[in-house]
Amino acid sequence: MTETAAQTGGCQCGAVRYRASGELGYPHICHCRMCQKAAGNYFLPLAAAMRKDFELTRGEPKWFNSSDLVRRGFCGDCGTPLFYDIPETDFINITLGSLDDPDAVRPVIQSNTGRKMSWFHALDGLPVEAEPETPDRENAIAASNHQHPNHDTKSWPLGESP
Repeated sequence: MTETAAQTGGCQCGAVRYRASGELGYPHICHCRMCQKAAGNYFLPLAAAMRKDFELTRGEPKWFNSSDLVRRGFCGDCGTPLFYDIPETDFINITLGSLDDPDAVRPVIQSNTGRKMSWFHALDGLPVEAEPETPDRENAIAASNHQHPNHDTKSWPLGESP
């Protein structure tokens, strides 16, 4: 086990929120094809929360059985991938990108590297795009932001009754 502080998180729209009060174990990056497709990305960062220390604090995820053994939980409203679950076990895996503070849990190992993108080693050599000098677009996006904040709220959208 690695992280000791309670972790909260949820989907982009705020319809599904969770809390893991115990340690998160086996923080890793999975490169398997199933995780790639579930995340819509090249890999999926995950960590395990003990079921006894895990609770949904808002809403219910939708579930997709990606195999006979595994189901994957996601927000039915915004589609955010949230969980990788083998129901017969004592733990549930949380997608690290759905944490309110994803920087707090650093992966310590990679799995299924046979499906890892062959060009990952070259990413640090890519040019870095300059930050925009004019904040007009960023201000317009920030002013119309519908994303849930990175902390628990009593209701969402803010100001609405639970």
